Amino acid sequence: MLYLEILSPDSQPRNVVLDGPRCRIGRAADADLVLPGWTVHKEHAEIFVSNEQAFVRDLGTMFGTYVKDAKVTTFGPLQADEPVRIGPHKLLVRWSRSQQDTAQPEETAQSPAGMAAARAEPSVQAQATVAGPGMQAQALPNPVAQAVQGLPPAADERFASSVQIDQQWLEYRRKIQDKLIESFDMRRTDVHRMSDAELRQHTEQAIREIFQQMPAGIPASVDRQRLMQEVRDEAIGLGLLEPLLADPSVTEIMVNRVDEIFVERAGRLSRVPLAFSSEKAVMGVIERIVAPVGRRIDESSPLVDARLKDGSRFNAIIPPLALKGPSMTIRKFSKRKLMASDLIKFGSANEQMVEFLRVAVEQHKNIIVSGGTGSGKTTLLNILSNFIPDGERIVTIEDAAELQLPHEHLVSLESRPANAEGKGQIAIRELVKNSLRMRPDRIVVGECRGGEALDMLQAMNTGHDGSLTTAHANSPRDMLARLEVMVMMAGMELPVTAIREQVASAVDLIVQQTRFACGSRKITRITEVTGVESGKIQLQDLFEFVETGFTAERKTAGFFTGCDCVPEFYEKLRQIGVQVSLDIFKKAA
Repeated sequence: MLYLEILSPDSQPRNVVLDGPRCRIGRAADADLVLPGWTVHKEHAEIFVSNEQAFVRDLGTMFGTYVKDAKVTTFGPLQADEPVRIGPHKLLVRWSRSQQDTAQPEETAQSPAGMAAARAEPSVQAQATVAGPGMQAQALPNPVAQAVQGLPPAADERFASSVQIDQQWLEYRRKIQDKLIESFDMRRTDVHRMSDAELRQHTEQAIREIFQQMPAGIPASVDRQRLMQEVRDEAIGLGLLEPLLADPSVTEIMVNRVDEIFVERAGRLSRVPLAFSSEKAVMGVIERIVAPVGRRIDESSPLVDARLKDGSRFNAIIPPLALKGPSMTIRKFSKRKLMASDLIKFGSANEQMVEFLRVAVEQHKNIIVSGGTGSGKTTLLNILSNFIPDGERIVTIEDAAELQLPHEHLVSLESRPANAEGKGQIAIRELVKNSLRMRPDRIVVGECRGGEALDMLQAMNTGHDGSLTTAHANSPRDMLARLEVMVMMAGMELPVTAIREQVASAVDLIVQQTRFACGSRKITRITEVTGVESGKIQLQDLFEFVETGFTAERKTAGFFTGCDCVPEFYEKLRQIGVQVSLDIFKKAA
């Protein structure tokens, strides 16, 4: 329950109680808490609860919301003695899960001190009022100090400064980290000759010795085992990333700077109350990730793409390009291989669409998966690749190897960046050209983003049917425009008419993948490329996702439907006696 005490200049203090964990404050009559005054907007601010702590957020007002005489956008957690000022009014906020949690014990209420307090404040219950919809008049219990540690509010609450990082704990880690590095330097320890187990054991022993040498520096109440683990992981492992990488609910990790770490869970972003001890520690983690895969990062080459041992995609960028300090992004690789049934289970497609895609892949149709960043293109490409029949020779080409195909006859190729002298770079385009000499039945390119699009189209047009790739675009029509631009990036001065003829003859289907604001990912359109007419590539929608609104959980609602159009190759399959159903293309009622 939210307990609010309102102090207004022209009225007596009043107390209100709100059943839910959110209170909208403003001048409008439908606000949960109505406050008068010309400096109070109709929708001024809101108080919300996350992880058992109360926060205040200003709703973009001109006159602002203040805490401790400082104008705030989002602030928290609020303490019982920190008034929130809105116009001429001051609010004291407190949260309790239930009324019983904060009710005084019966013996306390009957004690002389409790009876004296009751006589001193006889008007508390009389002053409790209903201030808006959903509020109930109740007597407020005395304030109870709460210190609840936990994860920050969800990302849709758009806060940043409200995450509280334990600075004292961070200072302990910095001290131990500095002494550990100093200890290694003094002993001239060659960590490169040690195995992982030896390095781990040696580091833990050094940290224990540091604990013994500075007993006055760390109170006995500090969890030394946890402190040792965090310092050790930051010194020889991946530091704070270790538990986040182990958390199956986390799908993406974003480090903006040493003390700003965000994660994605179920498609939603949230900040975690963690921080690296220094920029040097972040750089150490980055170098330990990129070194085993033959990549490098320094001031001359301040950005890098790589992959972790489990296949997770990794990107890092450092100063002078990154102004806030070293930054890294990890898109985690799913431990469980997703199958076509998962598309139906998660509501990303229906059975008819999955069945159609299976037939299209088996019939060697060239498919481009289109979508925005983080929309699930690579995941869908993995699932489509599972439909490729056994016995075919497949060549995959990627910047950082992510595709995990279960086929026996598979060759995986990965591009290579330039070395320190700026030489030795092997681009995607060169790998696509080389793959044509490897007698592939299928070519699967992780992503086309440049001149390799021309070579991919050439491969599709020269007997390598059934090839798959992905590219960034917001719709199938935009995908065609991007293809034209990427072909031009190859440096061949081809007329637009010739490019469109190439695209129309090479590409059979475009599958549009979309990530919605609620975090859900769906196949929103399956489109057939039917040819060129009057100099324009003609498209025909086969399936689409129709939005109808939102569910009670604020998830995108809608339904999948056919578009009453049958692709040309389905008609040919029926003519040669292949049993396929045309009912899947019917438009839903």
